[in-house]
Amino acid sequence: MIRDYFFLEEVVEVDTPIMSQFGNPDPALLNFKSRYNGPGRLHGDDTYLITSPEYHMKRLLAAGSGSCYYLGKVFRDGELSHRHNPEFTMLEWYREGFDLETLMEEVYRLLRLLSAKPLERESYSYQEAFLKFLQIDPFTLSFEALLQFIEDSELSLTFTPRDRDEALDLIVSHLLEPQFDPDKVTFLYHYPATQASLAKIVEEEGNLVGKRFEAYWQGLELANGYEELTESHEQRARFEAENKARQQIGYEPVPLDHLLLESLDQLPFCSGVALGVDRLLMAIWGKEDIADVQAFGFEQS
Repeated sequence: MIRDYFFLEEVVEVDTPIMSQFGNPDPALLNFKSRYNGPGRLHGDDTYLITSPEYHMKRLLAAGSGSCYYLGKVFRDGELSHRHNPEFTMLEWYREGFDLETLMEEVYRLLRLLSAKPLERESYSYQEAFLKFLQIDPFTLSFEALLQFIEDSELSLTFTPRDRDEALDLIVSHLLEPQFDPDKVTFLYHYPATQASLAKIVEEEGNLVGKRFEAYWQGLELANGYEELTESHEQRARFEAENKARQQIGYEPVPLDHLLLESLDQLPFCSGVALGVDRLLMAIWGKEDIADVQAFGFEQS
């Protein structure tokens, strides 16, 4: 049904490498790493299993592919729980000419189609959701105040957040997400600029925000989307900052994708989103464990 939908929308399916000479510098992600021992220029170099097809897909978009989608495996080390598997199936697509709001509408439409349910929808800006459900402003509270809020909430934690963004992520996952109506598709959008990743940054109501959204249904984060940044200089600066952040927490820096950076200025105006197919199946079938929707879980692989 997924392929049928995109065929009718004239969005082309693309096949991108699942192994790359470049890693993902996002300090929230661990890359699976190997080494290439064959002939050619990359002999002896480290290689990385992709955490997302994003970089390759953007190179295709910059070369003129038009709107496109990927349906296949991605890999993230260190992630194993009832909601995580190190190898999982991702649906990722990019729409030329779509702004963030138009892509959110398409995600909602596709979730209704795939679930075969007349799902209702709610949308909150990041700030609006914090104020409505938690009575705090995520843009004005200091790091110390956020830590105090977490402590007062009496969460059982195995770690202490290292910075504001990690504290905010913890609050979203443990305190905000459970407030969302599980029977409705909920969109959370306009994240703090420090969490923009590969999204554009704009000013909204006096705050710098990333044009980014996440979609939730049945208590699960299903999708993460951006109105895409198209400036290579800014993206390089963000990549370099992420590599520094990796080193500060004890992770190895990764080679930056200079082929993406060389093509990013030619990227057309577009928005893109990644959707976890395994989690979507959990939501549709009412399963509590990701292993219940996979033929072979990680420990049986």
